[in-house]
Amino acid sequence: MLKIKISQDLPMPLQVSLECQPGELHALVGPSGSGKTSVLRTIAGLRNPSAGLIECANEVWFAGDEPRGIGTALSPAKRSCGFLFQQYALFPHLTALENVCIPLQNSGFNTLQKESVALEWLERMGIADLAARMPNQLSGGQQQRVALARALARQPKILLLDEPFSAVDAPTRQSLYKTLADLRKDLNIPILLVTHDLREADLLADRITVLDEGISLQTASPQTLFQKPRNSRVAELVGINNMFEGIFNAGSLTWNGYKQQFNVVDKGKIPPGTPVAWVIPPEGLSLHAEPGNARILATVEHISALGQIAVIQLLINNSQHRVTWEASAAEVRRLSLDVGTATYLELDESKIHIMPLRPINDPRNFRN
Repeated sequence: MLKIKISQDLPMPLQVSLECQPGELHALVGPSGSGKTSVLRTIAGLRNPSAGLIECANEVWFAGDEPRGIGTALSPAKRSCGFLFQQYALFPHLTALENVCIPLQNSGFNTLQKESVALEWLERMGIADLAARMPNQLSGGQQQRVALARALARQPKILLLDEPFSAVDAPTRQSLYKTLADLRKDLNIPILLVTHDLREADLLADRITVLDEGISLQTASPQTLFQKPRNSRVAELVGINNMFEGIFNAGSLTWNGYKQQFNVVDKGKIPPGTPVAWVIPPEGLSLHAEPGNARILATVEHISALGQIAVIQLLINNSQHRVTWEASAAEVRRLSLDVGTATYLELDESKIHIMPLRPINDPRNFRN
């Protein structure tokens, strides 16, 4: 298992705590400059934090605190990390086979043994027939497979992936996803994935940590993260469209700027009369042609058709609130929706999630 709890102020602030189990894929997401790659580089020993603990497979790689300084800091060579970079980082003057042999230089194997191990990994990547090719003779996806084979050749205790799929086209990306999924079954090591693509994190990860300005705001499963963000900043960073404000009062949620009230279950952690932010996932919304109990009159403002999926923006009548609804193109046709159409929006109260309302521009307010 990987455990990290790191803290520093310079050269950039980092306040990150997370765990990753063997066989688990843990994604780090956040805006550019949020510290995602810095966390990977810190784990690999390419930089050391001011304080904290990095432990992998019951071995302490780093330990230190502010008063006493750094007590343990293994060099990168002594940390058993496989590191896969966005831009492959293959040696251009070496063949695919020779690139995969690089991490085996100090393994104690002779040349034939190193080549045998390297060829076996290229075989697992499905590109053993390309072993003699130079990097410039390989496609982007093939180069990334060579880089992945090289990262795994010395049987690391952890695999670090720094946006490894962002430089390849969509079909190649899907193929690499499958390769990674197949490898996870056999490797049984912690895997940390840095990605800017929330869909990719949702698809691949068991858990996701959201970073902002070097601070980990929330760690959760994809389902929990997208349906129950910890606070309004997390909701913003993971792209939740329907986020609003209101007042929560012992099970009753009022919607600021609109007359509607909702019955929302709370765990008793929010005092009566507290201003809150609240979100509702797409599956908590439905549209109807006829009015009904608790249905809200709305007007279609905009429709974006994305293949078989349509994204509809609704303006709630007698308010400034806009709600985004996603549906199949068939559902849009069934409801005869068009710009300017009046329709009735229903919110499933059981899907509403309330959370603290805090300033969204200072993530240091979210450390707890």
